[in-house]
Amino acid sequence: MADYILEMHDITKTFPGVKALSRVNFKVEKGEIHCLIGENGAGKSTLMKVLSGVYPHGEYEGDIVYQGKIQQFNKISDSVDVGISIIYQELALFPDLSVYENIYIGNEVKHGGVINWNQTIVKAKQMLDKVKLKVNPEVLIKDLGVGRQQLVEIAKALSKHVKLLILDEPTAALNEDDSENLLELIKALKSEGITCIMISHKLKEVVAIADKATVLRDGQTICTLDAKKGEVEERTIIKHMVGREINDIYPKRPDKQMGDNVLEVHNWSAYDAQLGRYVVKKADFHLRKGEIIGLAGLMGSGRTELALSIFGNPKNYKLSGDLVINGQPKKLKHTSDAIKEGLAYVTEDRKGNGLFLIQDITHNVSAAKLNGVANKGIINDNEEIKVAEHYKQSLHIKASSIEQLVGKLSGGNQQKVSLGKWLFVTPNVLILDEPTRGIDVGAKFEIYSVMNTLIDQGLSIIMISSELGEVLGMSDRIYVMAEGEIKGEVSTDDANQEKIMELATQ
Repeated sequence: MADYILEMHDITKTFPGVKALSRVNFKVEKGEIHCLIGENGAGKSTLMKVLSGVYPHGEYEGDIVYQGKIQQFNKISDSVDVGISIIYQELALFPDLSVYENIYIGNEVKHGGVINWNQTIVKAKQMLDKVKLKVNPEVLIKDLGVGRQQLVEIAKALSKHVKLLILDEPTAALNEDDSENLLELIKALKSEGITCIMISHKLKEVVAIADKATVLRDGQTICTLDAKKGEVEERTIIKHMVGREINDIYPKRPDKQMGDNVLEVHNWSAYDAQLGRYVVKKADFHLRKGEIIGLAGLMGSGRTELALSIFGNPKNYKLSGDLVINGQPKKLKHTSDAIKEGLAYVTEDRKGNGLFLIQDITHNVSAAKLNGVANKGIINDNEEIKVAEHYKQSLHIKASSIEQLVGKLSGGNQQKVSLGKWLFVTPNVLILDEPTRGIDVGAKFEIYSVMNTLIDQGLSIIMISSELGEVLGMSDRIYVMAEGEIKGEVSTDDANQEKIMELATQ
């Protein structure tokens, strides 16, 4: 008989006008790695917030059975006290405090009511050793990369004697090496008897690490797949996630007709005075009408810096070289200049820089082109509503109405709002920086389909992506960057992951 550490029975959670969870059942055995998967908005994070006490007992229906006992968590500390710890995609660390202070904050080592800082540092070092992180515990969090910060979060959980560790999209912001290291750590924790629930959109990671995987769709439990039975494989997962087969996640354009160059960059360099170095060095590339070019490379290779330097240079780099748009040399001193010349940039950080999360869909869509919904400097509310409704329908944004706050939307629908915002400026060149980061396979397919539609309408796209499959699947040509330089151009007909990685690591 299975030994379950966690059983969640008939969990129902309702928000105003929305049933986020409907009689969800979820069971996790002791000592297993159990992945929780589903499309954005399926209810995964909501279910884990119910479990951890973010949504206290009384605000949901159903029972939580943990280690054989029915639990009634009224706050997060209640779940922490019994050995449950959750680490969110947006890390909850204090950047200006040290590593050891972050690990033991709220759980300080005390003698006689007084914090023993020396003992705290010693114990913090022991926790860091457990997660195989070799850093001085006195270093500040802000001086660590995202991958190392993630490990500090896990060390913090271990310091509280965690028995059930929940990781929400733990590798979303990590490069391939850091992601692999984190997955190996999760396996090591399993060998020490720690049970792990991992929410992830990266199906290759799910296949590589999961003992079992439970699929949620539209707030309901669809199935639980068992790796021992060979059920945890990508095609099966996708079918249950989206409710249909997606045989080719990268939809093909049947008719690839490309025109003249719409954008040319020659001998282009960008110097960052704050860093004291060039972030882009003598870059040369071109983009044709009706073409998608991929910018590949490892994190820190200069892809985003190149895109920002072209898009009006908001980071105030010292620029040199030539920028040619539709055959005419241009000097773009501000993002507004770039927009006037037909450029648009969808940032990789939609929550931090791309959207106003506390505003509704309507105000977000019109934000980049207010004069498009204004008459003599006064916003025309009816026109603004028409524009928002148009993009809600054309981009298939799933929301109760255009009045819904963007912060309440799923990641995939937030990305569609961000895309609609920039399509409203009617660009000729669309720069997409990590267009599908943190969104599920169904939403990815929809974004790719939108990209192909835009190309058919005459737009041209520069796509920056860390997912090699995405670069290969959607690009017509690929430029590979490393250390601020374009190391090579590859035709997708000749490209493969090995060739791209060889250029990216030069």
